[in-house]
Amino acid sequence: MPSTYTPIATTTLGSATPTVTFSSISGTYTDLILVFTGSNATSNNGLRLRFNSDSGTNYSSTYVYGNGSSAASSVGANTTGGQIAVDINSTQATSIAHIMNYSNTTTYKTFLGRGSSSGTYADANVSLWRNTAAITSVTVLLGGGTSNFSVGSTFTLYGVKSA
Repeated sequence: MPSTYTPIATTTLGSATPTVTFSSISGTYTDLILVFTGSNATSNNGLRLRFNSDSGTNYSSTYVYGNGSSAASSVGANTTGGQIAVDINSTQATSIAHIMNYSNTTTYKTFLGRGSSSGTYADANVSLWRNTAAITSVTVLLGGGTSNFSVGSTFTLYGVKSA
């Protein structure tokens, strides 16, 4: 990772679980970067984020998706989590979310997501959390939170320092 990225926390799952939460996030960075490498133990679902335990319909997402032979796009408004990746399945996937201006208390929070799954697809997402609160916790989940991440899935949260 670039020298402006500071590792905040890493979690590697020893058992299948539906969510992973990073809490007590300091407001000392400009942005946050979340890196996920793993798979879905139960079914295919999108990879999502929630902030500060907000599971209300305060998120919106837009994505583009391609698999080498076809492409699609979609918009989700008033959802219970912002999307990072379209489809996490039982094969290895890698996704990255860039959460911008997370500690700002005057604007809604925007984050960008990119994902791929073992050469089956690639996608790009942009999501909005309609809240001006500083982000102090990030929860990662699959779909509506009913699927489990597989054993060995790894989640790393980085803080981005001012350059």
